[in-house]
Amino acid sequence: MSLVELIAQADERGLAASGLACLDRCVPLLGGDEEVLRPLWAGLVDDGVDWGERVVKARGELAAAASPSGSAGSSGSSGEDGEVVLLARRMLDAVPGERSVDGLREWAEVCSVAALRIHQLLDPLDKGDAESVGACREGRTEGVGHLVSAELRRQVVVLELLAERGAVGVRQALSVSTEGRRVLRAVVSRRARRG
Repeated sequence: MSLVELIAQADERGLAASGLACLDRCVPLLGGDEEVLRPLWAGLVDDGVDWGERVVKARGELAAAASPSGSAGSSGSSGEDGEVVLLARRMLDAVPGERSVDGLREWAEVCSVAALRIHQLLDPLDKGDAESVGACREGRTEGVGHLVSAELRRQVVVLELLAERGAVGVRQALSVSTEGRRVLRAVVSRRARRG
């Protein structure tokens, strides 16, 4: 089943996990602490209690981390570096304040596309464009780079875990996301050393 189909079929918790996992993996681009989204992850288990308050708090903490020194996206000043930070910021800005299926589905779509595009831009061997990200999400993966392929796999795994296991799958989804965050952090670090 393609990523687009999985998102279309996901329930509220699965959609929230999908969007949150994409954002979580891209937190290094926003200069944020790795634990900043942990309360939102906890909210996936407790049926969204205080979700809106947790969103406001996480957004504020990430904005504070990015603004004073401009540390987010400091790996260089190229257009690609600026674009990846903007895409990560778009995911954060789009987090819905209420956990409704429609709002979360829209957010999950935004995050899915943005995270794949970020990984595409960070992969020096991937010459694809935004259109190829759409094809990849529909299951047409010929010629996609290693980083995009791995990110696609993570997005699919998170949605499958939540579909199969519900709240029990949240911990495993977080683990998948943490591994992806380490990968992205390493990629950004390598680019900074080269730039």
